[in-house]
Amino acid sequence: MDKDKIKQGVRLLLEGIGEDTDREGLIDTPDRIARMYEEIFAGLNQDASEPLSKVFTAQNTDMIIEKDITFYSMCEHHLLPFYGKAHIAYIPNGKVAGLSKLARTVEVFARRPQLQERMTVQIAEALMEELDAAGSMVILEAEHMCMTMRGIKKPGSRTVTIASKGRFADDAELRQTFISIAGVK
Repeated sequence: MDKDKIKQGVRLLLEGIGEDTDREGLIDTPDRIARMYEEIFAGLNQDASEPLSKVFTAQNTDMIIEKDITFYSMCEHHLLPFYGKAHIAYIPNGKVAGLSKLARTVEVFARRPQLQERMTVQIAEALMEELDAAGSMVILEAEHMCMTMRGIKKPGSRTVTIASKGRFADDAELRQTFISIAGVK
C-alpha cells in the first residue's frame, strides 16, 4: 500500500471540496486516513487460504454453522462502508476448520474494496476449495451506507445475499434448514 499516494489523494479531495488542508483539524487527516486504509484494506494483501489451512481430521458429515459473524467492508462503488452479519455453513468431507478460522476468512474478504454479492460467493468458494467441503452456504446481511446516507436515503434497509455450493446447491431442504437456523427472514 502506498501511503504517500493516499495522503496526496486525501489532500486533493479536501481541496476539491473547498477545505483548507492546513486547517488545524485537517492537517493530520491525510496521515490518519492512510493509516486507516492500511487497516481496513488489509485483506488486499492476505490470502484467503491462510486462515483455512489449519484443519483437523473429522468423521462428521453433518452441517457445521457459524452465525452472526460481524463484518465491516467498503463498497467499491462509493468507498462507503457496508456492515452486517455473516452466516456460514459447510458440510465437512473428512476435515474441519477451527471456528475462529471461519470468522478470519470473512475478514480477509471484507477488508477489500468489495461488492456484497462477490464477497458472499468468495467465502462459499473458499470453504469448498480449502476444506474440500461437500457443500457450503453463506448468507450475508448488511446495511450499506451508500443507501442510507446518500442517494435513496433508506436507513435500516438490509441487503441479503446467498451463495450455495455443492450439497447446499442441490438440496432445497438443507438450504432451508440453514436459513432457518441462521434466522434470516
